[in-house]
Amino acid sequence: MLTPGAYEDRQSLHLRLLVMQSVVVGLFFVLASAFWVLQVVQYAELSDRSERNHLRTIPLRAPRGVLFDRNGEVLVQNRRSFRIAIVREQTPDVAGTIQQLSRVTGVSVAEIAGVVERRRTDPIFRPISVIEHATDEQVAAVIAQKLELPGVMVEQVPMRAYPDGGLAAHVFGYVGEVQPGQLQRAEFSGLQPGAIVGQSGLEQTYNSSLMGTDGNRFVVIDSRGREIEELERENPVDGRRVQLTIDIDMQRALEEAFAADGFDGAAAFLDPATGEVLALTSLPAYDPNNFAAGISSATWSALNADPLRPLGNRLIRGLYSPGSTFKIVMAIAALEEGVITPETEISCRGSAVFYGRSFKCWKAGGHGRMTLRHALEQSCNVFFYTLGERMSVDVINKWAGRLGLVGMTGIDLPQEKASFIPSTEWALTARSDGRWYPGETVSVAIGQGAVSVTPIGLATMMATVANGGTLRSPRLVKAIDHGQGWEVVPLPAPRSHVVIDPEHLAAVRDGLWMAVNTPQGTGTTRGRIIGKDVSGKTGTSQVISNDGKAAAQASERAAGRDPRIYEDHGWFVFFAPRDNPEVAGVVFTEHSEHGYLSAPIAKYVLETYFAKKEGRPLPKYKSAVVPAASAVPAGGARAGGGGGGGGQ
Repeated sequence: MLTPGAYEDRQSLHLRLLVMQSVVVGLFFVLASAFWVLQVVQYAELSDRSERNHLRTIPLRAPRGVLFDRNGEVLVQNRRSFRIAIVREQTPDVAGTIQQLSRVTGVSVAEIAGVVERRRTDPIFRPISVIEHATDEQVAAVIAQKLELPGVMVEQVPMRAYPDGGLAAHVFGYVGEVQPGQLQRAEFSGLQPGAIVGQSGLEQTYNSSLMGTDGNRFVVIDSRGREIEELERENPVDGRRVQLTIDIDMQRALEEAFAADGFDGAAAFLDPATGEVLALTSLPAYDPNNFAAGISSATWSALNADPLRPLGNRLIRGLYSPGSTFKIVMAIAALEEGVITPETEISCRGSAVFYGRSFKCWKAGGHGRMTLRHALEQSCNVFFYTLGERMSVDVINKWAGRLGLVGMTGIDLPQEKASFIPSTEWALTARSDGRWYPGETVSVAIGQGAVSVTPIGLATMMATVANGGTLRSPRLVKAIDHGQGWEVVPLPAPRSHVVIDPEHLAAVRDGLWMAVNTPQGTGTTRGRIIGKDVSGKTGTSQVISNDGKAAAQASERAAGRDPRIYEDHGWFVFFAPRDNPEVAGVVFTEHSEHGYLSAPIAKYVLETYFAKKEGRPLPKYKSAVVPAASAVPAGGARAGGGGGGGGQ
């Protein structure tokens, strides 16, 4: 029998059990609902996240292909470096981590945050490299504070290395991260943001061969992002080895001579039989190692602001008046068109009148009567003015094109500009009156007026003359290793071949030999190599007309700037030996005032070539030049090629 108190206790117990049952049922309902949401509604998202929380794919960058010179010496290689990356998925507070990483490494918050912002559209599980080529101190600091830097990782990567710094910088070019706009182009399809690609020079032209194929590491990580084990590795495949046509000893000699004489400018030495480039430079240059290490904004800004334009390749993009070097084209054109013979005599009295205007020779007293050979030897302006009077500008344009001095040469470097020789067709479309005036042809005859050529264009012209009329595109790559050893890259077919009368060719070669090897020659002694029959022609390219030069220089002095920016440029074009040329080319010295000051540079490189060929010790350069172009202040700017120059 239940007492009243016991009954009440039982009722209370029943109520409590009922409440507990309701709570338990409610909890089970909540849990069931949660499980349903997790297992059904969010299954795909959470499954993917779960996998990523335990598996990570770490890309392994492939080393770029090594570059060698024609004799097997390493020119460009790779070295190991470290980079620091952030995995946003493993970083609860990205902004806080960036600030901590900045404090640890010394890299500004803005710089790190800027990289992350540029890569914000990347998948959050993909590492973003925020510090390329980290120093040992930065790596050690990050490793020491790893617990305070969740999602921050250190990776070992290959870095491009240029052992000789700025040597041949415009040949090699430089590398850098692929830009967003580049990723839209077919040649970069399949690349991920952050990939390193060639951005200039041969690194750009042959990027597809040099890049290689990246690999991957598949690793297991814990919730803190720490690596537990490696599940699988796909090793990267190195880029292909590439052998260049460059002879590194000739290249070093070339740049050594420019530095010793204190000139900026450009030069190219070609094998006239094949078009292979033996040495090539454009100065001033830059150090491509700065780009390989991730160029700073300050360095990049300084390079772009430099008035001497070190990023510009003068050899293939600089346009200048050829001056008296153009007389070679005039000589061949006049001979082949029957305007003169090798024995035709023309009198020079220091000046001559054409179309009512007096045109002066560089030699005030005149050269007297002379044939073509002596006109080339002594660079007589009046002789070639007369040829300009006797030929149309279209005939001159035709022969300039046949010899390689119209348009681009086709060298395997990016962004080449075209050399320009005027024509009546050009005048018809480019000028408001559509006219070309005969008096202008007289100026064109000595490389003045509306004539602008690249140094590589002049080098190609000299190679064409040297080999007897075969026009070839200059080439910088000799062989590529596709994994089975060196495979020679076939030479491109000649662009054209013009038959030049042997008698005419001999007369031109004689004149060019005399210019270098006789006392009256404009390039004598400075370009001469005893026993090697160097043949060549000097030239002077005006930056500004003689009438305006004095006033312009006075203005520069008044402004506290260097007036030498208006001094003439100097040319020397050449080949050697005379009868069986092995080397042809050009040396262009900015603001050197005289073409003959370019000749010693060519001589030194040619001496290096012949010394190597004959097994003799390499020569040493002795500069006899007091440089006129080395003291331009940082605030000054050197003028580009202007109105042309005749004379020597």
